Formats: sequence, structure tokens, C-alpha cells
Amino acid sequence: MAMEVKDVMGRVAIAVLEDASFSEIIGAMKRFAVGAVTVIDADRRPVGVVSEDDLLLKESDPLRHSVSMFESRRQHRDHHKAAGVTAAQLMSSPAITVTPGMPLRDAARLMRDRRVKQLPVIDPVSGRVVGTLHQRDVLRVFTRPADELLAGIRDQVPDLAAYAIEIEDGVVTVRGRCRRRSQAIALAETIRGVEGVVDVVCEVEHDQEDVLIVPPLL
Repeated sequence: MAMEVKDVMGRVAIAVLEDASFSEIIGAMKRFAVGAVTVIDADRRPVGVVSEDDLLLKESDPLRHSVSMFESRRQHRDHHKAAGVTAAQLMSSPAITVTPGMPLRDAARLMRDRRVKQLPVIDPVSGRVVGTLHQRDVLRVFTRPADELLAGIRDQVPDLAAYAIEIEDGVVTVRGRCRRRSQAIALAETIRGVEGVVDVVCEVEHDQEDVLIVPPLL
């Protein structure tokens, strides 16, 4: 079964209210050793995120008290943040969120695409924040014990008994014999898709070559 956000998420919601001050935000970051905090409204629904980058604009933006008519939209936004004193003024909005039932791979892809290291987890019904998913939580998947990986592979490969499997440091080596080369390729890709598998070494031999290799165009 594919792992979901709820399997690794932190149950502590690292958040501040919209009227939280600059010093309160820094205090929360230090207390929980994080690089960002979720900003929530009075109903505990995420409305944005304040990151260390947002706070650093206070020192790195020398033009925060002056505005140029030639500045870009991003520059205007950064100047506005640099002058902010509350979470609502400093935050990036809207908040990028995930739900406990989201597949962990999808959450990891969202982190990568949005270049964020943590995401607030919300209840899909109420929209309230119920936890936090950190990048380190996702990476924990790659430290799963070999027996857990093997169980995950068995769930995905019904005829796994026909092959010899070795697992070391998340790398799965599979040996055996199948009828067609396409079956060996499909087997390797299925195993590679199991959460926690770092790589697959496929040493499965085949009787028939049924994969067409198209030569490159000259």
C-alpha cells in the first residue's frame, strides 16, 4: 500500500496567528527549529506562510521605505513585506497545503516543485491545520528497514516468489528469469515505485526480446 502524508507527518501544527509580531514569529521558529511557520486565522485555517527568507527582507531590502514606479510586481511585493511588522504583512499567500490522505509521493513532488521544506497539513473537511509535513519526514521513507521494503514489494508484485530479492541500504537487487524482456523492465519499474526504494538492480534474464529499440535520427 502506498504511504500517505499521515504515516510520517508531525502532529504538531507549527503556526502563528495573523497578528503575531516579528519577534513572536522568530521565537516560534527558534522554539521548533524550523525555517518557516504557517499563518492561521481565528478558525485555525492556514492563510499563508512566513519563511526565514521573508524575515530576511528586513535587512536585505534597503529600499523598503521608498517605491519606484519602475519596479516589478515581485519587487513591490518584497518592499511591502520588508516594511511589515505582523505575520499577515510578512507572509507569502496563499498557503500551500496537503491533507493527511495525500500520497506521500505527491506531497514530495509538491515540495520539490514549489521549493519548500515544510507544508501545513489540513483536515480535508474543516480546512483547519492539524500538523506539519517536513522534508525530513519525507526523507525518513528511505531509511525503512529491509523487511518493510520487502513487504511493500510483495504487495506490488504478486509473483515475487519466482524471483530472488536482496536489499541493502535501500537498493533492491532482483534475479531470476522471465519470458519476455518487457516483463523484466516492468518488474524493475514496479519495484522502483515502492516507497523507500532507493534504486533497483535488475539481473532478471529473459527468453524473448520484445522491446523495440529505435535508433537515433542522424
